[in-house]
Amino acid sequence: MSSTPPDDEIAGRSTPTARLTSAIFDVDGVLLRSPHEQAWREALDGICDPSRFTAQIYQTEVAGKPRLDGALAALTILGVPDAGTRAQAYAIRKQARLEELIAAGGVVAFPDAVRFAVALKGRGLRLAAASSSRNATAMMRSIPGDGGGSLFDLFDADVSGRAVPRGKPAPDLFLLAALEMQAAPASCFVIEDAPAGIAAARAARMQALGVARRGETDLLATAGAGLVVATLDEVDVPALDLGRLDRCGP
Repeated sequence: MSSTPPDDEIAGRSTPTARLTSAIFDVDGVLLRSPHEQAWREALDGICDPSRFTAQIYQTEVAGKPRLDGALAALTILGVPDAGTRAQAYAIRKQARLEELIAAGGVVAFPDAVRFAVALKGRGLRLAAASSSRNATAMMRSIPGDGGGSLFDLFDADVSGRAVPRGKPAPDLFLLAALEMQAAPASCFVIEDAPAGIAAARAARMQALGVARRGETDLLATAGAGLVVATLDEVDVPALDLGRLDRCGP
């Protein structure tokens, strides 16, 4: 008998497992509304017309990727000459602008994501944060928790911004998160809002839950998400005990 897993398992679709015991959250766009996209756009001033940096370019070319990879991808898709040599300077400008926006209070938590994380924690699941952004940990610490502390305190592991051999869409960051939670990849599911993150979950052989906050359902489904929701309130939490990503019934 072939040992090759079925296509839906490779794609991170909702193939039932014994139980899903661990959840890995992307941060920007899933847990938090942050000014990342705004910073990337405004940092283009003097390089090209910032208005050409659309939400679709951010989602498909930049979101979820390590900073330098995102900078190069953005400049390339925008047709900026010498993109390879200008990417680092662009990434530095973006980071400086992002820090200004964060300091001005530009980060808020998505209430549905907080409710979802609390519900998972209440059922005994382990939680990890796994963002490519090195700003993610500080942003989570800036969000007050209901019982004191901060949003960061809900998590058992945080590998955000950690140096790994390959960034998303490679699986390295998610596999590191599973390792730090002492969880088998097959028992983990990933919550992502970017195609690169969904692809990384697929590559890690983890189930993938897409959050389409801006209507990018088809984009995330095409990337391989087993379930795509507009809000995490739609997820059937008890179904995780059966190893499934399902939507709540009517």
